[in-house]
Amino acid sequence: MKVTVESRILELVEGDITEMKTDAIVNAANAQLILGGGVAGAVITTGGNLKAKYVIHAVGPRMGEGNEDEKLRNATLNSLKLADENKLKSISFPAISTGIFGFPIQRCAQIMLSTAIDYLRGSTGLERVVFCLFGHSDYLFFAGHLERETPI
Repeated sequence: MKVTVESRILELVEGDITEMKTDAIVNAANAQLILGGGVAGAVITTGGNLKAKYVIHAVGPRMGEGNEDEKLRNATLNSLKLADENKLKSISFPAISTGIFGFPIQRCAQIMLSTAIDYLRGSTGLERVVFCLFGHSDYLFFAGHLERETPI
């Protein structure tokens, strides 16, 4: 599923994020990986043998730690800003924190998509933002929210 936001592409795909051919993929990291980054921090590294040139490591919230919605919004926003700072044109996100961190997929879809859409409506060099969802049910939650967020 693809939509256009201010002449930029926002896309949903079902698959494995490590197979994405975007400039960067986002890795949902834990706070210990990003020392000094704090919750919702983001750092960038090379992609190594991945198809993506870079990996942006973003710290997502754990359910129950407090202020989870804002932390997820910040993890998404900081990743988009870091992509822009590094002059990247495309980025792929997973559904951050919905796995072992226990964040509800419906809330994740609403927060991450709304944040990305707002960002794409502003001044950015990004041309394509992809949400790569692992599993059909996660894809359907994101697709349903995207249809409501961007009526045709």
